[in-house]
Amino acid sequence: MLLRRCTENAQLIAVVLALLVLAGCAGSASLKRPDNMQGSGGSGVPAAGARTARAIPPAVLTLFEQAAATMAGGDYVDAELRFKAFLLQYPQYPGAHVNLAIIHAGNSNDAAAEAAIDAALALQPDHPAALNQLGMLLRRNGMFLEAEAAYLKAVTVSPEYALAHYNLGVLNELYLQRLDTALRHFKTYQILVGEDKQVAMWISDLTRRVAADQRTVNVTE
Repeated sequence: MLLRRCTENAQLIAVVLALLVLAGCAGSASLKRPDNMQGSGGSGVPAAGARTARAIPPAVLTLFEQAAATMAGGDYVDAELRFKAFLLQYPQYPGAHVNLAIIHAGNSNDAAAEAAIDAALALQPDHPAALNQLGMLLRRNGMFLEAEAAYLKAVTVSPEYALAHYNLGVLNELYLQRLDTALRHFKTYQILVGEDKQVAMWISDLTRRVAADQRTVNVTE
């Protein structure tokens, strides 16, 4: 299956309140299926996010919001400087490291992205957004089973983390050729985010393909 790379700037958005960042790039395949996604908030934010937000001092949150707003506005040079300045004052917040990882990944600087992800996971080994970023980095480097492990850890930590389910669906369909597993994760994503017409088309397509594969197996047997 051919993949055509493209960028969807609308998905390069920071989730501010939870200090869990979601953004990314997308590609397309059959039915224009993006090959990775870390879109914006709503039900994509892990359940732990609300607890994290309540624990953030107002001064910290204000600085983070300013950096995240700059990132959401598309000024990644300024956003990078702001997040680095934030971390000089408040190094204990992994979400800022994850946003830096997203910026570095967008600049095709995988080494810097990996260092930022490592910093986030050193602070919080079960940080769902950091694990999702790690999965994306591993997937880009052809380490598909390792990427799957990172995504699975993210949804184990936070079962309602819809974006990791989305990425698991894409990974299993396009790279691991496990259509039934891909279908399961897309269905979970759909339940968590509500009706998504594009994903609904993918689910319909996968349902047809899984059924066809099963008929082929039955005939062969």
